[in-house]
Amino acid sequence: MSRAAAPQNTDTPGRDQRGGPVQLFYTPAGGQRRPTIDRAEGLYMWDTEGRRYIDACSGPVASNLGHGNPRVIEALVDQARRASFAFPAAFESEANAALGDLVASLAGPGLERAFFVSGGSEANESAIKLARQYAVAKGEGQRWKVIGRLPSYHGATLGALAVTGDPAAEELFGPMMKLMPKVPAPFSYRVPEGYTAETWADEAAEALDREILKQGPETVLAFIMEPVGGLSTGALVAPDAYYRRVREICNRHGVLLIYDEIMSGAGRTGSFLAAGHLPDARPDLVTLAKGISAGYAPLGAVLAPRDMVALVAERGGFAHGYTYFSNPLSCAVGLAVVREMLDQDLMANAQRMGAVLRERLSTLMSRSPIVGDVRGKGLLMAIELVADKQTKAMIPVERMAPYRVADLALERGLIQYVRRTANGIYGDWLMVTPPLIVTEAQIDEVVGILGDCLNALAAELRTAGVALGET
Repeated sequence: MSRAAAPQNTDTPGRDQRGGPVQLFYTPAGGQRRPTIDRAEGLYMWDTEGRRYIDACSGPVASNLGHGNPRVIEALVDQARRASFAFPAAFESEANAALGDLVASLAGPGLERAFFVSGGSEANESAIKLARQYAVAKGEGQRWKVIGRLPSYHGATLGALAVTGDPAAEELFGPMMKLMPKVPAPFSYRVPEGYTAETWADEAAEALDREILKQGPETVLAFIMEPVGGLSTGALVAPDAYYRRVREICNRHGVLLIYDEIMSGAGRTGSFLAAGHLPDARPDLVTLAKGISAGYAPLGAVLAPRDMVALVAERGGFAHGYTYFSNPLSCAVGLAVVREMLDQDLMANAQRMGAVLRERLSTLMSRSPIVGDVRGKGLLMAIELVADKQTKAMIPVERMAPYRVADLALERGLIQYVRRTANGIYGDWLMVTPPLIVTEAQIDEVVGILGDCLNALAAELRTAGVALGET
């Protein structure tokens, strides 16, 4: 039998017309096509034209081991040969069990169980649903509200967006979901008038207490936050007292504390979990993704206490799942990634190179008129862009400063990851998050190119009549 002819399409999908018609939903705003990837190794990537790029964002904040790690690729191929897919209702998986045991041992007490999914949005949705079923199993079915921070980002699915603090996303998708309450994030740089970073963090914690009381403590299920911020807050790190106060408030009201460690987990901050830096503010649930599989396969995770999981299982089981949850291929990759991270001592490297990166970025800030702040922990770092350092005046929003830096960087062979929260009303920042294998020489290369990009942007702004403060 002859094969049926493929449907014809006048847009000729796949045709190499840079900027022409193409059936791609991820084409950047404005329609400009990106280079086509050919190969990658370590921190470096090459396009089909032979140009080399430095992956300064771990693409984005996922490729913790860099590209082309042979041990991870070997594990992927070996598992694919044995069994690439097995649904958990029919089979258990050795890779799933081994990864769960390893991750739980690294996460520490109170996080003894792991549920694996395909990514960060699924992980946060799963954590929220687990929290809800736990409350129902305890006889607290009136608890359903999940408080988030403003701004924040917890995923692209509607459940994750409901707890995300982004006014622009709420305006677009709000009619389609049940929006959850929000409290202020404890910003350390752009704080309201009359506050210091410390007093604003105190106020942000007290705002959580007030919101719980306003909503009715008996109705509040959980509070979700990133212990070290991602794109929504530009690697925000609050004073230690903030985390302790949040933990105490949640304890007092019977509210579960969820740490979204999609970006900050898997060793990026110098500890397996950012929660590892906060022994007095341990979370009840943790979500992971990105670095746990280092970009080699889709993978996310929910880490939970054994008692919570046992009670939910006793009352009928976790009423939740996905086609690819706990699939053996992704779990085998995750297992190889975490083992490689341990074998190469990459958490220690994240601490050492994170200190180097902070120092280099601080020097860059002292020389650039448009860098107002450097913040973060380990290799989860960010710089904030400003028009005036003294007043912290923002670069005019219409200049799209972070995106312009990303374009300038790509032209110079540097890959940056930027995203604007609420169309830039909270500020403009750039994440600097190289793979955990980065060396000091590579950090110098990254920061050198980034400095050239910032100088170019400053020159463009001056030409456009934007007044810049002095360095």
